[in-house]
Amino acid sequence: MAERAGAAEPAAPAARGPHRVAPIMGTVISIDVRDPGIPESVVDAMLARLEEIEARFSTYRPGSEISRIARGELAEAAASAEVQFVLGMCDDLHRTTNGWFDARGHRTDGRLDPSGLVKGWAVEEAALLLDEAGARNYSCNCGGDVIARGEPEPGRPWRVGIRHPDRADAVARVLAVRDLAVATSGAYERGEHIRDPRTGKAPTGLLSVTVVGPSLTWADVYATTAFAMGEAGPAWVATHSGYGALAITTDQRLVWTPLVEPLLA
Repeated sequence: MAERAGAAEPAAPAARGPHRVAPIMGTVISIDVRDPGIPESVVDAMLARLEEIEARFSTYRPGSEISRIARGELAEAAASAEVQFVLGMCDDLHRTTNGWFDARGHRTDGRLDPSGLVKGWAVEEAALLLDEAGARNYSCNCGGDVIARGEPEPGRPWRVGIRHPDRADAVARVLAVRDLAVATSGAYERGEHIRDPRTGKAPTGLLSVTVVGPSLTWADVYATTAFAMGEAGPAWVATHSGYGALAITTDQRLVWTPLVEPLLA
């Protein structure tokens, strides 16, 4: 049976913890806990935490802090500590990536959009609740951004399917992972929302970039940045210790960096 793109494989019938699928943040999150004894209330708290983050950071909700800042109705200095923290991270990344990570559209449309960091960070924040509850074997998949901890069953890794960017029902490749995060960036889900900061136009060379590493926050950031860079992006990801990239080029080639090689299933 083929893997569902961007998701860990289905649960085994053995005893396990909660399993939940819910709409959130404009996509769907799937939480699959394999440790027995983890209460459903922890998953409820995770979803509430994600809803709280979405209410603050959504670029689609007119009443969010991000939307209000973008319209000039809320000064950043008057925003919540969480929003100030995230926007500060985005500004640091803009500097350290020489403008390739750009949450403010400095050289393009000037639109405030920290989504390239927020989704991965949000899922990681929510997953901390599972860690605190004692879960050690679980996956959280939010629109193809995945945290995979431990194993679905002893001796077997989580299998994460990477969606083919041109075919929503097709898996381009499968990664076998333990205690890793996987984030994918491309134009197929939200359209051409990532821009080359030098030209203001959509990047060229790649259809999608998938980044693997220990943190979903940084995997998400690096995937966004690498996609903006185009063909140079995967090699740039590999300069960051513990992170690797797999990309699909516009001419349908699959390329990857050395860290990804042993993860290919």
